[in-house]
Amino acid sequence: MSTPDYHARPRREMLRFVPADAGSILDIGCGAGAFGAGLKERRPEPEVWGIEAEPESARRAAGVLDRVITGLAPAALGDLEQRRFDCVIMNDVIEHVVEPRELLVAVRSHVAPGGCLVASIPNIRHHATVADLALRGRWDYTDEGILDRTHLRFFTRSSMVELLEGCGYHVTGVTGINRTGARSFRLFNLLTAGRFNDMGYLQFACMARPREETAP
Repeated sequence: MSTPDYHARPRREMLRFVPADAGSILDIGCGAGAFGAGLKERRPEPEVWGIEAEPESARRAAGVLDRVITGLAPAALGDLEQRRFDCVIMNDVIEHVVEPRELLVAVRSHVAPGGCLVASIPNIRHHATVADLALRGRWDYTDEGILDRTHLRFFTRSSMVELLEGCGYHVTGVTGINRTGARSFRLFNLLTAGRFNDMGYLQFACMARPREETAP
């Protein structure tokens, strides 16, 4: 990511998906800590830990979160030892990981009983991306967004669910976030009775819990 403020984005649209009663939170890919700081402002002082690979962002996050581990997940999860959290957050992280399944399986052991995983995942089926590929024959990487040049994996709404379920989670909700739509797409979606509604969202917020039979 080359955008200077990328690591400082608060991601306010994701705050509502974190359970109000979550007293301990782990933010994987916490950036400069803006999302965790937002959580602390909106609810009775939760304990928020972070994991961040970029050293300068991790240093900044350490100033607003309770503890920050500098490193790449899943390897950095080893520094948590046996610590578990009521909620584990991954805002636009999974698509940057070489082996998303390895990370998701490793995260399960750090979700407390009754706890949850909340993840924001870009939607490769977004109408603009599909139109560029299908109509213009283009697949152009960019500095940020769905075709961010640092993305290693790509997901649709259904493949997100399949990934989580296959890693031992029960998906409790999937909600489209950051809706966009050119007039032509809105008309197309209307004429097809909303069949392609998922193509209007840049990302999906996925909520999941470890299945009891697979929980550590």
